[in-house]
Amino acid sequence: MDTEPLPVPEGLPLGLDTLAGRTFDAVLFDMDGTLIDSGPAVVRSWMRWASEEGVDPALLAGKHGIPSAQIVAMLLPESRWAEATRRIDDIEVADTDGIVVLPGAREALSLPVGRAAIATSCTRPLADARIGATGLPVPSVVVTASDVERGKPDPAPYLLAAQRLGVDPSRCLVVEDAPAGITAGRAAGCATIAVATTHRVEQLQEARTDAVVVDLSQVRLVADDDGVRVLPS
Repeated sequence: MDTEPLPVPEGLPLGLDTLAGRTFDAVLFDMDGTLIDSGPAVVRSWMRWASEEGVDPALLAGKHGIPSAQIVAMLLPESRWAEATRRIDDIEVADTDGIVVLPGAREALSLPVGRAAIATSCTRPLADARIGATGLPVPSVVVTASDVERGKPDPAPYLLAAQRLGVDPSRCLVVEDAPAGITAGRAAGCATIAVATTHRVEQLQEARTDAVVVDLSQVRLVADDDGVRVLPS
């Protein structure tokens, strides 16, 4: 996992005008890096796991936003998958020190019931641990890696979140911090906003996100009977 701090992005927001005038039935949020900053805990956990498994930590680069089971399968022989996945999940659940809610996240999650969901690459126990540690408001629908066979960049998490809300994914807005999540949102047919909290603006643009903001404090999500609109803050 990348441990280098990102420079403060300049010239943001970008592309919000492309969403002007659009109304969305629901907003589907990623969690880590989008709603909460779990970066230090993630790095500590995966560095510990890599040391235990004899994995070169450099091989973890670029894998943010992908479920742990899929990362393990990329790095270890199949005979180790089940045990090694259980181990990293246990390490992460036990380490919630320093996890905080990101700017604008609480306000963004104040949308009416049925207008918001979380779709995270965490397992259910890990999502519960991090939500509990931060006191993050919980929408009516939370989709985790425990709920789908394939996680991001596959569109399954966002398709399931839209299905559970009873809305058309093409009328949803995905909020993400990682290229893998943007790819998943686009593949699900959703519009996307990227927050530049864990990846450089160029990487997010290469993933073809519709807009990029520093964090959710740069936007206002305004709901009425017709749906949710995105306005600059």
